[in-house]
This record gives sequence, structure tokens and C-alpha cells, in this order.
Amino acid sequence: MTEVVAALIWHENQFMICQRPAHKARGLLWEFVGGKVEPGELKEEALIRECKEELAVKIEVGEMFMEVLHEYPDLTVHLTLFNAVIAEGFPQRLEHNDIAWITPNEIPNYSFCPADEEILKEIIRKYGQ
Repeated sequence: MTEVVAALIWHENQFMICQRPAHKARGLLWEFVGGKVEPGELKEEALIRECKEELAVKIEVGEMFMEVLHEYPDLTVHLTLFNAVIAEGFPQRLEHNDIAWITPNEIPNYSFCPADEEILKEIIRKYGQ
């Protein structure tokens, strides 16, 4: 099982989503910024590192929003999503095909990675109109 962390980054009533590169597994699907937890790393440390590597921003990690266990054909992920805010910098596309800020009501307009589906339902339940 692969430990993965991701950030639910809000700006006013919108949250950030990132589009995976075409050449990677689940290419061009949308996801939350984040990645694998390295050995010896705390989940919060991994999330700070991933946001720096992928977006060139420094984040402040808040409370855990949700955990999901998902089995893909090629791997099983234990995904921990944390609330986060950008403390420094402006998001840049260092690894992703695109970045978007969307409202909970716009979720159906995007194709997300399957592991995110439960999370998206919870975001709609909590924050949708």
C-alpha cells in the first residue's frame, strides 16, 4: 500500500485542483496537489515538500479533511487529504498540465482520479449549495 497525501487548498469559495500530465498514470485526470510520503517523513512534511516541488508554494497544513483507501489496477493508495492554505508564493505548473480554482458546484464539470470521488462527494455535501 502506498501512503499518499494531498492538499485541499481554499481561496475564498474556490479550491485548487490540478490536472495530471498526459504521460503519467491517470493522465489528464484532475486531482488535489500532493504525492507519496517518503520513508521517515511525517504526512504533513510530505505535503509541504510536494507543494513546493509541484507548485513552488509554501503551504501551512491544517486539520485532516478525510482519509480514503482506493485500489487502482496498478497500486493501492491510502490517501490523506489535509486542509491547507498557501503561505508564500503563487502556484506554478511545475509538474501538472493545468491548475484550476473551482467551486464545489463545478466539480461535475471535471474528470477526477477515482480515488478522489469519495472526497469530492464530501466537499459537495459540506460546501455545495
